[in-house]
Amino acid sequence: MSILGTRVERREDPRLLTVGGTYVDDLREPALQGALHVTYVRSPLAHARILEIDTEQARDLPGVVGVFTAEDVDLPPFRPNAGISGRPPAAMVRPHLARGTVRYVGEPVAVVVTETRAQGEDAAELVSVDYDPLTPVVDVDDALRDEVLLFPEAGTNVTGSVGEPTDDLFDGCEVVVSRQIENTRVAAAPLEVRTAACAWDGDKVTLWLSNQNAQTCRDEVMANLGLPREQVRVITPDVGGGFGAKIGVEQEAVLLTFLAKRLGRPVKWVESRSENLVAMTHGRAQRQRVTIGGRRDGTVLAYRLEITQDVGAYPRLGAFLPMFTRMMVSGVYDIPKVESVARGVVTNTTPVGAYRGAGRPEATAAVERAMDLFAAEIGVDPAEVRRRNLVRPEQFPFTTPGGVTYDTGEYIKGLDAVLEAADYTALREEQAKRRAKGATRQLGIGLASYVEITAPNNTEGETGHVEVRPDGSVLVLTGSSPHGQGHWTSYAMLVSEKLGIDLDRIEVVHGDTDLIPEGMGTMGSRSLQLGGSAVYRAATDVLEKGRRLAAELIEIDEADLELVDGSWRVRGTPNVAMSWAELAQRTEGGLAADVHFTEDRPTFPFGTHLAVVEVDTETGKVDYLRHVSVDDAGTIINPVLTEGQRHGGIAQGAAQALLEEVTYDADGNPQNANLADYAFITAAELPSFELLTMETPTTLNPLGAKGIGEAGTIGATPAVQNAVVDALSHLGVTHIDMPATPERVWRAINQA
Repeated sequence: MSILGTRVERREDPRLLTVGGTYVDDLREPALQGALHVTYVRSPLAHARILEIDTEQARDLPGVVGVFTAEDVDLPPFRPNAGISGRPPAAMVRPHLARGTVRYVGEPVAVVVTETRAQGEDAAELVSVDYDPLTPVVDVDDALRDEVLLFPEAGTNVTGSVGEPTDDLFDGCEVVVSRQIENTRVAAAPLEVRTAACAWDGDKVTLWLSNQNAQTCRDEVMANLGLPREQVRVITPDVGGGFGAKIGVEQEAVLLTFLAKRLGRPVKWVESRSENLVAMTHGRAQRQRVTIGGRRDGTVLAYRLEITQDVGAYPRLGAFLPMFTRMMVSGVYDIPKVESVARGVVTNTTPVGAYRGAGRPEATAAVERAMDLFAAEIGVDPAEVRRRNLVRPEQFPFTTPGGVTYDTGEYIKGLDAVLEAADYTALREEQAKRRAKGATRQLGIGLASYVEITAPNNTEGETGHVEVRPDGSVLVLTGSSPHGQGHWTSYAMLVSEKLGIDLDRIEVVHGDTDLIPEGMGTMGSRSLQLGGSAVYRAATDVLEKGRRLAAELIEIDEADLELVDGSWRVRGTPNVAMSWAELAQRTEGGLAADVHFTEDRPTFPFGTHLAVVEVDTETGKVDYLRHVSVDDAGTIINPVLTEGQRHGGIAQGAAQALLEEVTYDADGNPQNANLADYAFITAAELPSFELLTMETPTTLNPLGAKGIGEAGTIGATPAVQNAVVDALSHLGVTHIDMPATPERVWRAINQA
């Protein structure tokens, strides 16, 4: 019986639940003995000139080893790899420490190095910075006017733009609906804040990071320091969450390499939670205009999405996110004419980066709101409008108007499964009864069908190494990097399936560039389909090597051997056998295989979500009652891990729809820079999710698997938002921007 597809409990959990994980702040490496503590002095103003920085009082404080400003640091600034249309203007690079001007609250201005962390907090308060305030630009529309420039030398606040709307897109449409919507700025807020430690050993630098991709970070550090690969080592130990915001190395972390070398001692940096909420990259932050047109029978003929991406004060990965949004603009629908235009703009706010889904949730949120707006305008049930426009199974592989080719899909089957499981007809009947009675608590039913792209950087692939040790245990090295997903369990299952070796005898190692020099890390839901496939192929190669070696040693034809309970046996003669340990002991150079696996193109998971809410029409309070979903990510290797990813994703998606939003006042001051003010969702606000299973395998990898890590987030947000609007549609409410807080809902009711 195959272990694949069975409910195997996570092998990571016993350690995490007993002794706990080993995170960067827990490290007690010999190289880090006597490490100094790094504290950043951050700007309290969103936009200002730096007139003077006085560090004298801070330097005189006991325990202070050094205080540094931009004038003391000779590292080159990082430039983002790409934006909407090539690289953003060269003038928009962010220095490691602010040089001349600060552009958001939380930007590092100086760095203090002390013997203890407490001394660092005291010393940072004694660094006196004289600021000359400048006019802040917080709203993207204000930034687009270019009346106040964040980078005068760039001559514009626009980081890049692509696409132009055409005049005749909606010709022939009987109905055209347009609406501006906000995909709100949110904080990633992982349980483990950003942390890093650094030590120099002669000419070699070792950087420990809480990060999602050790090898990519190593390459960025190499470029920044001008060092060859053999002189840079990056290690990612246990990582307490990333959600996209820990892709790539941060300037604050790279600066540790300068400080450790300059001071001749190892250094460590652990930010506070308040620092994390204002200084770690935020997510989403798109202003969108959707326009949708079609016939009154529900057929959609044309769709346009106009994107204005707030990239924050400096172009980071946020400058590229609209490209993913444009890639997935038409979603699951067969729409004949589709357009998307995008532009990025800097504002005096925290820079924007990837956040669970990274551009794909934004595309789904736009098109799913558009479908509901269209359905309401023509008076057709939103489920029926979706069914009439979904891509049909026989159309796969399906190429969208934007040129993206979806591999496999059963969109109508997924929609119908969710409607049946939720008893959609009964829900609509209950809704009609409440409306007829004029009940205070109205029922809302929201739908969202989605498709997303996983492993978009598929051609770069992923690495896997499988090695049978002389004691019969197995070492697996992977270039992918877990931060909660359960890679140890899934990769061990793949190896166990091939080699017949017990899971507890399989060790999975990641995140050390000396051990695993090649790899891409974890992002874009790529790990199982690329990293898992690499491990699976490597295990397959080891299997064939073992078969050949066993046949040679036993002196029998390979066809007469079978693998039973982890030992090679002669068919019909079970007493003649050779274990994996014996083979490994008699193999010169080790019984191992390395694979770098790539796919021809990305895969496209899909699904449908249905959310049910109750809205109190007197107070605006929303109660989240039910959530039913299909999230089809191809072949399921372990339902426990799949369900865990779906649960987490749905919770995060619903949180954005109902609660979460990073806000600023007109002066660029963050309004919720701690967890007392930033509205996190908890189990108390969530229903028990009803997860339906569908598997539509892909042919692009040997596992038939697609990514699942971001799917829940993509489907849940518009489903919950649509449910809130649906509850109030009979009152004349046509749209409510996220998050659907009681105040925002109450205002919408009263305005309607």
